[in-house]
Order: sequence, then C-alpha cells, then structure tokens
Amino acid sequence: MCGQALCYLDGRPNCDQSICEKGSSLVKQAKLVLDREYVVGEIDPRLYGSFIEHVGRAVYGGIYEPTHPTADARGFRRDVLDLVRELGVTTVRYPGGNFVSAYDWEDGIGPKPDRPKRLDLAWRTVENNEVGVNEFATWAREAGAEPMLAVNLGSRGVKAARTLVEYCNHPQGTYWSDLRSAHGFRDPHGIRLWCLGNEIDGPWQIGHKGAHEYGRLASEAAKAMKLVDPAIELVVCGSSYRDMPSFPKWDATVLEHAYDSVDYLSLHTYEGNGDGDCSSFLASATGMDSFIRSAIATCDHVKAKKRSSKTINICFDEWNVWYHSVEADKAVEPWGVAPALLEDTYNLEDAIVCGTMLITLMRHADRVSIACLAQLINAIAPIRTVTGGPAWRQTIFYPFLHAATFGRGVALDVRSSSPVHETRRYGPVPLLEAVATLSEDDESLTIFAVNRDEADPLALEGDLRGMGDWRVIEHIVLAHEDGKAANTAEQPGRVLPHRQSGTNCENGKLVGLLPPLSWNVIRLGRPDVVADRV
Repeated sequence: MCGQALCYLDGRPNCDQSICEKGSSLVKQAKLVLDREYVVGEIDPRLYGSFIEHVGRAVYGGIYEPTHPTADARGFRRDVLDLVRELGVTTVRYPGGNFVSAYDWEDGIGPKPDRPKRLDLAWRTVENNEVGVNEFATWAREAGAEPMLAVNLGSRGVKAARTLVEYCNHPQGTYWSDLRSAHGFRDPHGIRLWCLGNEIDGPWQIGHKGAHEYGRLASEAAKAMKLVDPAIELVVCGSSYRDMPSFPKWDATVLEHAYDSVDYLSLHTYEGNGDGDCSSFLASATGMDSFIRSAIATCDHVKAKKRSSKTINICFDEWNVWYHSVEADKAVEPWGVAPALLEDTYNLEDAIVCGTMLITLMRHADRVSIACLAQLINAIAPIRTVTGGPAWRQTIFYPFLHAATFGRGVALDVRSSSPVHETRRYGPVPLLEAVATLSEDDESLTIFAVNRDEADPLALEGDLRGMGDWRVIEHIVLAHEDGKAANTAEQPGRVLPHRQSGTNCENGKLVGLLPPLSWNVIRLGRPDVVADRV
C-alpha cells in the first residue's frame, strides 16, 4: 500500500494506483442501506420509452432510408432496428413534439406517390410524408416497442383526433377503418397510448393556447377519442419545463377541466451544460426530482379539490441532455428535406447526467408510469447514423440499456449518505446518486449508482442485511479518464462499459469502489444462483 490513499476492494483495504492516484487524502466514503420494506412501487416497463419526431434525420436517414445497404423491403434500416432492439426501448412516442402541432395526419397515409410535400413550420423544413402512421406503427412493432401517438391540438381539434383513433383502432365497417384496410392494413393497429397535443403552454408552439382554452379542448377531444375506443389511455399536456412562469398553475387549471377524462399528466425537461458549470450540470437531476414532486402535488391537489377517487400519474414523455447542437442548428438553411438538426454528440459527462435522470425516474416509480428519452435516432439521441453509412451507440446509450434491461420489478428506496459538493444552481448535492430494483421473482437485485465526483473515487459500503443473503454477479462501470470523451463514427468504441472486479457482498455487507465520474450497475443474485453461474 502507498499509505496515502485507502480503497476498499475484495472487502478489505487495498490500494490501486490505477484507480486512486491521489496520494493526499483518504478515499471518500459513501454508504447505503437497503431493506425489502423500503418499496417505492412497481416499475412500469413503459418507463423505458423513447421518442421519434419528424425533425432533422430522426426519420429520414434515421429509421427510414430505402437506399441504405441494410434497408428492408419497407425502407427501414435494419442496422438501426437492431440497435433499437438492443437498447430495450418499450414504447415510442410519435410524430412529435413540435412537429405535431401543425401536422395533418391524413398527408401520411395512402400511396406514397400521392402524398403531398408540406412546409413543416416547427423546424422550418419540407416534409415529404413518405413515413406516416402506418409505416411508424409497422416499424414500432418490428422494433418490439409499443407505439404512442400524439394528436394535433394546436392547429386542429376534436374531429381530427377522433378520426385518427378510428383509422388506427376501429376494426372494420366505417369510412376511416375501411380506408386503413384499403391502404393494406386490415387489422387495427390497436394503439393504446395517446398524447393530447404537445407543449401547448409554450408560446413557441403552433396553436399555443391558454390553460383554460386548452383544458376545455383536451377534455372534449379526450371524450370523443374514448367514445371511439374506450380502452385507450390519454396523456394531457402539463408544463413544458419546470422554469415555465405558468408552472404549476397551468397544470392545475388544465386538470380541473380534463381530470375525469385523462390518465396521465405530461412533463418535459432537458438539461445542458452550455455555461460550462459542470458541477451544476452533474447535479441537474436534482431539479428534475423537484419538478416531479411538484407535479405530483399538483395532481393530488386537483384530486382533493374534485373529491375524486382517481389518481393521475406522470408521463415524462420528453427528457434528455440537449445543448451541444444549439448554435449549429441556427446556421442551418430553412426549407431543406431532413437536414442535420439537433445532432448532439454526447460525452461521458452527458451519460452520467442521463444516468442520474434514469435513477430519478425509477425513484418515482410509484407515480411516474411512462417516460420517453427524447429522442431515439440522430436528433438528441442514443443512436447516431451516417446517411448511407454506419450506425453507432452514443455514450448515453449505455445507462439507458442497463436500466431497461435490469431496472425491472419493484423500485426500492435507497437510504444513502455521502460527501456533498457545492453547486451554483442547486446548493450542496450528494456525490452519490443511487436507486435499487428487486425482480418480481426475488431472484435478482440491482443497484444503480452514480459517482458525481470528477476527480475522486467513492468507497461504497452497503448494508443489505434487511434483504437476505446475496452475492455479487457483476459490477458494470461506464467511466473514462476524460469526461469529454465521446463515441463517433470514426471512434464508435471510445467510451464503453466494462466489468470491474473487487465488489463483494457477504453477510449482508456490500463493499466496492465507484470510480470518479462513473455510472455503476451492481447486480446481485442468490448465492445458489451465483454459484451455478460460476
């Protein structure tokens, strides 16, 4: 041992200069306690959803590129489909986003040569409508994801919304359902999740409305849509982001009109590091957590006011990091077809923040039922492509993949303590961010943990005596010596997760090390199961 830095590996003090390299003080300590009684709630698989909007190359050059070497008979890129399946996306929201608020869904159905080209006012591009609701529904099913459609309540209203439900979901024997059949889709799409517009509280939105005006429209659209198909679930627009001056009054007013007709309230948030304040950026899930808590309180206030027995849950249908491409997007010439827009190249720091946002969503599994990483391909996305060329995984791909794969069953409330770091935006924030999930069959336990410290590792000690007997299966780490390191078409494997040895659990005591600025997945199993694998 160097005698200057203390690490805990294999359940005992050790020194590993490749990890520590400090030589000036003891390694910082973090503790957590897990107990099977500390249950937050069951995780809805739809928490691991994503989003595809007609923006930039998300659709054209993203999921759809008929001339690509991997394209199937319908024009979908099979290399992208493989990555989406690998990512584990359960739900995909479509077609917007800002795009939907001036979109006529009828333009995207029928023979492709007959479909009109339109100006997209949201992103100032030309939309050729080669991909519409039928193509998207087909692609989503092939990707193994449940489709989630948004209706236009910006420039349109009740009639367009309820006829779209009829076109998609009614079996046979009416104008719109028979038209779907004539277009080659005899069986209904059976789409269950529907968004009642998008960000209508925002002045930037086509068809922006006040809370009373939108609340009444959403209520009437919801009523008509559920008359067509009573089995659907509806998401009403909440606040576009937590700093909107109208939050939470907007949400409360909308719910007072629509509470009885809808099932979820939507929230959106994007985090960024445009000002270079990395400490605050790494702590930004703190603001997301506060946003969720305030929105839940608002829903429950309206519930009490209406003396209702119904509980409205949260659909966090847009969330991500977004700041790299903002200035570049301003220079794009308008009215092109599928220009490169919102193509953020994500680094390790961004992946760590996405990890903390995923932890926050899991921590609220009792009330956050649905969430959508925005977006899925090319535009602020975990997957990037080159038109005519390769597709690759961005850094943010990996925390989402791990959460979607292992974050199932019930979420457990982790009682944790760790050193804090001061941030300009949020004050003192713990260096450790953690949540745990327990599988339904009680055969696997997973701890998701982030070390926000940019320079130092955290020695982690966990008290699992309230969980029974467990052994470590593996400790997965996403980290890099350079926080700005990113994956690109030229270097698609620069930032990759790896397995870290030395993490152990015996007699209810978990011991391990979280490297600096790292996303960690510690998977545990019952001793007999782990022994069988060995």
